[in-house]
Amino acid sequence: MYEVIVVGGGPAGLSAALVLGRQRRRALVVDAGRPRNAPAAEMHMYLGRDGGSPARLLADGRAELAAYPTVEFRQGRVVAAEGGSGDFTITLDDGDRVAASRLLLASGLTDEPADVPGLAERWGASVFHCPFCHGYETNGKVLAVIGNGPDAMLAAYVADRYSHDVVLCTNGPSVMPEPVAAVVKAGGIRVIETPLAGIEGALDALTLRFTDGTTLTREAIYHRAPTRPNTEAAVQLGCALLADGCVEVDEYGRTSVDGVYAAGDAAHLKAVPEPVTLVGPSAADGVRAAVWLEQELFRAGLPVALG
Repeated sequence: MYEVIVVGGGPAGLSAALVLGRQRRRALVVDAGRPRNAPAAEMHMYLGRDGGSPARLLADGRAELAAYPTVEFRQGRVVAAEGGSGDFTITLDDGDRVAASRLLLASGLTDEPADVPGLAERWGASVFHCPFCHGYETNGKVLAVIGNGPDAMLAAYVADRYSHDVVLCTNGPSVMPEPVAAVVKAGGIRVIETPLAGIEGALDALTLRFTDGTTLTREAIYHRAPTRPNTEAAVQLGCALLADGCVEVDEYGRTSVDGVYAAGDAAHLKAVPEPVTLVGPSAADGVRAAVWLEQELFRAGLPVALG
């Protein structure tokens, strides 16, 4: 039996495993090998690695963990989780079952871009989700934002920060809340409600094609795609979820189920409207949760209970 199984090998999961390895805890990291930022060539706002490759970060992290003999790494997907504090069991997609005293869930989010031909293929290369991650590199470019409803506010944000020429494509009739529509109008942002037929080209030379035969040429596109938290294991264990589907955690990274911690993009405090889905905060979440998980394990092993 492992002391801790970490589900997810992204920045949060690997950072948690590093803490556990340095405390000589026997830990297993299980990772499906599908990082959310795989399409991106660069990551930003991670001090010391700004502009670096996210794939290189994960490779370096795994190499660093190899120095700690109590930490093991296994590629696979967790398909079932059960049990309680001190005796959890996970089942992997190859049918193998593994037990641990504690679990740390760090399985992240999955982006679900709009169903527009050519959009998913350009995700992370010329179609960007996050202006914090990619905005500086699109400064001064002519931009399109694909979004509707409350997410249309993204057009006002990138217009304020990065571009004098932003077109909002609602991909159908606008359903923007009135305050959002008012902000978009006040910013002089052109709105195209015609549905999109497809996207062609590459960064700095993109063409958006509409169903009425018209086109729009842009240098980069923003699209805040809906996300799906990868919380299947948390649901099976009975962890409380928030309205956005993420796992609810407290200040220590604990879920509502004893012995189960969560960190990274798919977990946050109830007081926070949504997770800050950046590499730096995810890594910090993993460290924070693992530190408190370690303290729980230490206290559980004491011969005298502490008050």
